[in-house]
Amino acid sequence: MKITAPISALILAGGRGSRMGEVDKGLQLFRGKAMVAHVLERLGPQADEIIINANRNLAQYAQFGHRVVPDAIDGFAGPLAGLHAGMSNASHPLVATAPCDSPFLPLDLIPRLHAALDDNNADLAVAKTFDQAHPVFCLTKRELAPHLRAFLDSGQRKIDKWYSSLKVIEVQFDDEEAAFANINTVEELNTLEKSG
Repeated sequence: MKITAPISALILAGGRGSRMGEVDKGLQLFRGKAMVAHVLERLGPQADEIIINANRNLAQYAQFGHRVVPDAIDGFAGPLAGLHAGMSNASHPLVATAPCDSPFLPLDLIPRLHAALDDNNADLAVAKTFDQAHPVFCLTKRELAPHLRAFLDSGQRKIDKWYSSLKVIEVQFDDEEAAFANINTVEELNTLEKSG
């Protein structure tokens, strides 16, 4: 699965963390280091550039050595606002995304998404395990940023609704289902901490 186009990877760390007491999830410690550090280790080698989307603690995120960009839309508008910020700041024509709270994400996430995007001439490739889509694990074209901005400016926030306006290819990762485990609550963090 050779990647021919350079790719920007975006780590989505701009949420409220409401199910974890409104903490900044990417900076929560997991197995001795910030969750975002685990994501960087796994995603970094797959991309030509890393961008972190964050709306709080920007200086702390910047210490990881990558550009940090906040949402251009106020009010913690969700993952699409983060994706828009990443697409608007990306140096490369393709933009991959992963959330800051999935420390086991696939080491071949971007190559597999890219192969499917390329083979199907799609606008966006999204990961899926069995019947479960994982919309925040995607690869899309930077040129769609104005289309996404218009969608957000219309008041829309739902990721599935924006995807439904595009040519989307779902990419099966049934062989790596556990890699998509994400940490939304303190209980999940503690459970996964002990399972390692």
